[in-house]
Amino acid sequence: MAEEIQREPTQLYLISPLEVGGDFPERLKRALAAAPVAAFQFRVKDMDEHAAADLAAPLQKICAEAGTAFIVNDSISLAKRLDADGVHLGQKDGEVRDARERLGRDAQIGVTCHASRDLAMEAGEAGADYVAFGAFFPTTTKEVEHFADPETLTWWQSIFELPCVAIGGIMPETCAELAEAGADFIAVSGAVWNGDEAAAVRAFAEALGLK
Repeated sequence: MAEEIQREPTQLYLISPLEVGGDFPERLKRALAAAPVAAFQFRVKDMDEHAAADLAAPLQKICAEAGTAFIVNDSISLAKRLDADGVHLGQKDGEVRDARERLGRDAQIGVTCHASRDLAMEAGEAGADYVAFGAFFPTTTKEVEHFADPETLTWWQSIFELPCVAIGGIMPETCAELAEAGADFIAVSGAVWNGDEAAAVRAFAEALGLK
């Protein structure tokens, strides 16, 4: 079914490691310069909002210069404070309607839906701009409670126009199958930041046919 639908090429969506201080801004610059990256998600945990905002500021500037959307993970208030391009909400991080009211109609609001078709439909009905399915493979970036099947991506694409993101343990050698299944975006973290970030981004871009 997915092969019959004319879609835009699958894009790359980078998620930050939890440590974004030190030389990370330079690493982000190298990653974004290596190949097209549609979005970057700022993801830190257990941090005061003031400290998080200080860390986010230089990264947000780098993304703006590269033409990459800057998305804040979990926190609607931090996204508003930074005037970020959007926010990504887990199932316990707030409501889509609240995020829309506080961030405005132009904000990109994404929702983690794990392997649940019902959660994805609920997010779409609430006004999300994209839904994220995963994990598709084992990952050390975060503890995995739900594994998704590529068939879920194909099902989503066959019914809904809302973009979907595939996340979780994805490597350059496995991303193409998820793109073919129906992922509009491939979200990656450890596969990029655990090694040479520029080489990894190039490898993903090559596998996805991005130029």
